[in-house]
Amino acid sequence: MEQTRALNALEPFLALSKSANSPRAAADLIVQATSAPSTFVFAELLHAPTIQALRDSPEHAAYLQLLQLFAWGTWQDYAASKSQLPALSDAQTTKLKLLSLLPLSADPANLSYATLQARLDLPTPRALEDLLITAIYAHLITATLDPASSRVSITSVAPLRDLSPAGAVALVAELAAWSRRCDDTLAGLEADVAAVRKRAVDRELRRRKTDAMRAIVEKTHDDKSTTAAKRGAAAAAAANGDDDAMELDEEVAADGDDAKVLRGGGKNAKKAAGGKAAR
Repeated sequence: MEQTRALNALEPFLALSKSANSPRAAADLIVQATSAPSTFVFAELLHAPTIQALRDSPEHAAYLQLLQLFAWGTWQDYAASKSQLPALSDAQTTKLKLLSLLPLSADPANLSYATLQARLDLPTPRALEDLLITAIYAHLITATLDPASSRVSITSVAPLRDLSPAGAVALVAELAAWSRRCDDTLAGLEADVAAVRKRAVDRELRRRKTDAMRAIVEKTHDDKSTTAAKRGAAAAAAANGDDDAMELDEEVAADGDDAKVLRGGGKNAKKAAGGKAAR
């Protein structure tokens, strides 16, 4: 929203730049644009051909440097080169200090009254508070003043500063570093997902193996129980001289080689029983 308002405020000056064919007219246009209360971005005006032509005018080249300061510089930059730049009007002074407040607001270490007064060359805390209130009403910052502790609490800063050519290189490097961090994070997440999937597969394999072993043990136990029952029945039948003992012996023999003993016992018991009957 703030960027849209700032761009809309710059539009009349962009239209005027097309007809500013003399260095004097281009310089006057820069003064007007940097003095207007709602203009806070200047990149498009800075790249206008008639403005860039000021590089070739020794008398007015300083106005191009001044516009660059308003685009991405600070009040301290102006103070360091003040002798080589045009004098500022009161409106331009306030505008440049407001613009300088934006990068300062990004660092909590700068938010004491004393630091802001020094960085913005303001004589009194009251002058600083007036500037901060102007910035708040211009939607440049969202802030709360705390005169008791002589600090400013800033919760948001409007993205209204233009990017300098050197800043573009730094921004590309920062974005590349951010991209590498994202790649590293994604690689770590993918490794974690692969590890979780592997543990799940291993767990399922162990479960299946356990189930198979349990089934084998249960089947073996059932088979042994069945064989033991048959052996008991065959032995009882043989001891009682049951005619069906041979059939039970044969069933037991099918369950294992040990059943041969029971078959032999069954036959002997039957013979013994027959001998007693004869006597």
